Amino acid sequence: MSSPPATLPAARPEPAVGRRANPWLTLIAVAFGLFMVGLDGSVVSIANPEIGRDLDATTADLQWVTNAYLLALAAALILGGKLGDRFGRRTVYLVGVAGFTLASVAIGLSGAIAPVIAFRAVQGFFGALLMPNTLGLLRAVFPPRKFGMAVGIWAMVSSVSTALGPIVGGLLVEHVDWQSVFYVNAPIGVLALIVSALVLPRSRNEAARTERFDIPGVVLLAAGALLVVLGVVKGETWGWTSAGTLGSIAAGVVVLLLFGRYETRVSAPLLPMRLFRSRALTIGTVITGLNFFVLLGSIFFVMLYLQNVRGFSPVEAGVRTLPLSLASVVASPLGAALTERFSARLTMPLGMVLQAAASFLMLTWSADCGYGALWPPFIALGLGVGMVMSASSDTIVGNAPVADAGVAGGLQATSLQVGGALGTSVLVSLIGSRVGATLGPALTSAGVPERTARQLEAAKDAVSMGVAPVSTGMPAQLREAVTAGSGHAFMNGLHAAALTTGVLCAAGALTAVLGLRGRRDG
Repeated sequence: MSSPPATLPAARPEPAVGRRANPWLTLIAVAFGLFMVGLDGSVVSIANPEIGRDLDATTADLQWVTNAYLLALAAALILGGKLGDRFGRRTVYLVGVAGFTLASVAIGLSGAIAPVIAFRAVQGFFGALLMPNTLGLLRAVFPPRKFGMAVGIWAMVSSVSTALGPIVGGLLVEHVDWQSVFYVNAPIGVLALIVSALVLPRSRNEAARTERFDIPGVVLLAAGALLVVLGVVKGETWGWTSAGTLGSIAAGVVVLLLFGRYETRVSAPLLPMRLFRSRALTIGTVITGLNFFVLLGSIFFVMLYLQNVRGFSPVEAGVRTLPLSLASVVASPLGAALTERFSARLTMPLGMVLQAAASFLMLTWSADCGYGALWPPFIALGLGVGMVMSASSDTIVGNAPVADAGVAGGLQATSLQVGGALGTSVLVSLIGSRVGATLGPALTSAGVPERTARQLEAAKDAVSMGVAPVSTGMPAQLREAVTAGSGHAFMNGLHAAALTTGVLCAAGALTAVLGLRGRRDG
């Protein structure tokens, strides 16, 4: 990893003794907060159907349950890191944990959809204070030779919590209620606050305390991020070629370009553009986004396949994806060890190749294939995600000066969230497009009369979610044919999404091989 430039002030942790001098206790403390945010990110999708039924919410309302959180998170992540660098990473992290926990409880207590959406936005803002400062604290307390392994464990917690979301959410929704999906954050948050208050050292960039805070930069970055993410998450609903989608994304890009230009002209920028002089940091940022594009996009369509096409309950589907979680547990610290020994030039492409292999193996799936065809891609995906997560986090935060550790953590988290949003939205749209193009022929090939098949093409949105448009009044033979044809059409969409992620991962592997140079750069 690159050494901080001599002209930049280092962040000086407060003199610490005993437990506050132990970096591994710091890692344990931030793991609680990280686990809470990672779990929440994937568990809510399981609760959405029940939220809709209980609160009489529309599909658009349920989309905003997810989007309000994502927009607030994406808009404030770099701000959260900067606040930590300036006012103290421990303080801002604790505020983030407390706010996230209280917002979670408030969501569960809400009796209507409007406050649920509002508190999800609040939850996202406090998550943005929490997440970047987990890496910022680790960067400040771990010596360079041990930082890679700390990041590996950090990546393991992040990957596992995300992958466990569907299992935990399924159990809670099935056996308790949807509110428990949010209440579960209360004990985790309280434990995180107690442990963190006892063991976290104070850490901040002392020179930043006297600098003028970059308010225009905050406004420009938040506006640009909001516009881009809004266009991405609404693209599938509005249509990717609609004026709303293209206008929102284009306006966001213009604002972000203005932000970048402005940041080069101020003495104390929110996001120092000099960070991007590090090729490893820049490539790590791109690969982090691609990593979560593949992970969250794949989890989304895999869950549709397991629950709606194969008929498994949320818990049964979650259990079948356990190999992905277990592989992540192994891969993250292994990836960190390999990165420390051989550099990210080995581990980052290796992780991308494993994810490409997982995607291409999914091309062998059918609507009724055995579990023997399912678990190998899950293992390959888990291994790949874990390796890339540890390697890319190390290249981003490890190549930034300690003084900018919080901002670097915010940059990493922003890339992660935007990549995940793109993965879900783009792949859902791709599946829908492919299903719409092949549904009619798939139904007629399965034995559905041509006239009936044309009528059922109107149900392409349901089929894109893996749901066969059958009714109780249909003859049994017709029901079987519609189910078979719909399953085949959905598999066409799934294969298109898997092929896309496979090609992107192969391109990511090539980019890392060509772009990363040596151990000090990676």
